[in-house]
Amino acid sequence: MEEEAEDQERKNVQRWSAGQKERVVLRLLRGESLEVVTREEGVAAHTLAEWREAFLRAGREGLKRRRSEPLERELKDARAKVGELTMKLELLEGKDDLLRRGRRSKS
Repeated sequence: MEEEAEDQERKNVQRWSAGQKERVVLRLLRGESLEVVTREEGVAAHTLAEWREAFLRAGREGLKRRRSEPLERELKDARAKVGELTMKLELLEGKDDLLRRGRRSKS
């Protein structure tokens, strides 16, 4: 009995990954009883309900504690800017090349 209590305590302090939360939430969405999932997983019913609601709102992304969205958006913007500047540089180099050729042919 004491061993079961220790196992339950370990489950309660465990940090759950998004994938683990998704697995548990999918059990609920497939129709397993909240009571059974709560008991088997060692997670409070209110916590499971929160995970389920977060999952329904945003899928797996809603279950992640640390969202990288701002960094991903910043990286995407930076890549777009690099592409834009690369195109401008290529155009300016092409224009410069044409101007130099024009000067040589007039001389």
